[in-house]
Amino acid sequence: MLELRHLQVLRAIAREGSLAAAARSLHHAQPTVTHHLATLEAHLGTRLVHRGPRGTTLTEAGELLLPHAEAVLRRIGQAEREVRDLVRSGEATLRVGTFPTAGAGLLPPAVRRLLGSGVRLGLTEGELPALLDGLRSRELHVALVFHQPGERLDLDHEVTVHPLLDDPLMLVLPADHPQAALDRVPLAALREEGWIMGTTDWDPVDRALLRVCAAEGFEPVPVLRTDDYGVLQGFVAAGIGVALVPRLGLGTTREDVVVRPLAGHTPTRRIGVALLPGRAPAPAEALLAELRTEAARLHHDWSSP
Repeated sequence: MLELRHLQVLRAIAREGSLAAAARSLHHAQPTVTHHLATLEAHLGTRLVHRGPRGTTLTEAGELLLPHAEAVLRRIGQAEREVRDLVRSGEATLRVGTFPTAGAGLLPPAVRRLLGSGVRLGLTEGELPALLDGLRSRELHVALVFHQPGERLDLDHEVTVHPLLDDPLMLVLPADHPQAALDRVPLAALREEGWIMGTTDWDPVDRALLRVCAAEGFEPVPVLRTDDYGVLQGFVAAGIGVALVPRLGLGTTREDVVVRPLAGHTPTRRIGVALLPGRAPAPAEALLAELRTEAARLHHDWSSP
C-alpha cells in the first residue's frame, strides 16, 4: 500500500541527492529510508532511483512520480495547518485566488464584510494560468477569474463559474492626443498608432484588441509590453503608445492621460467566481454573495453619468 512516508522519502532523495542525506533530513536511519524506497519501488513495479558513486538521481519513473508526490504532500500539509487553525482559533480558512486588478478593486470590500464571521482568509495572488492551476489541483477553494465573452475557461466540469461583472475595456490616450477631445474614439482613427500590450500570448485583453482591430482591417503594432497598468499609464503619458485597459485596472488615472470608450461596441472581459460545488467550505458561498454585492455597486458606479 502506498503511504505518505514513501512519498516523503522520494521527495527527500530528490532534494538531497543521496540516501544518506535524505535520511538525515528526515531524521531517520539510512536503512529505514532504503526500506521505504524499496517498498515504494515494489509497489509500483519499477526502479525510481539510480544509485551511483556520486549519489542518487531519479529514474524517468521517479521524475514522473515526483510532482505528484509533492502535490499530495503539499495538500496534506495544508490540510493539517487548516485543521489546527480551526481547532486553535475556531475559524475556518478559505483559500481564495485572485488576479491583481480584482485583488485591488473588487475583493477587499467583499472580504472586509466577511471577516469577523468566523472565517480566515488564505490569499493567493497571481495571473490567470496560475489561478486555474490552483483550482485544478484543489489548492484553492475559490478564485476570481476572467475571460472573453464566448470563450470557455480550461477547467474541470465540476468547477462552476458564477458571472460577476462585465469589465469594459477602455482606451487610454495621452492627454494631448488628437483624439482625446472625442467622447468616443473610433478605432480606425488609431490605425497608425503603436500599442502598449501585455507580456503573454494568452492575455484576453490583447486577444480582444486583436479582434476589434481585425474587424477594422488592421493589426495593432506593439511598441512596448507590460502587465503593470501603472507602468502602462506612464508610457502612454509619455507618448510611447496607446493602450486598451480594463476599467477595473485603471485605478487612479493620471492627469496627463485620458480614458475614452471606443466608438461602437465596447469590448469587455467577463469576471466571475470559480468554485467547487459541494466541496468548498461554507464561507465560499458567503464570499460569493459579498462579491455579487460589490460587483453590482461597481456596475452602478460605472453606469452613472
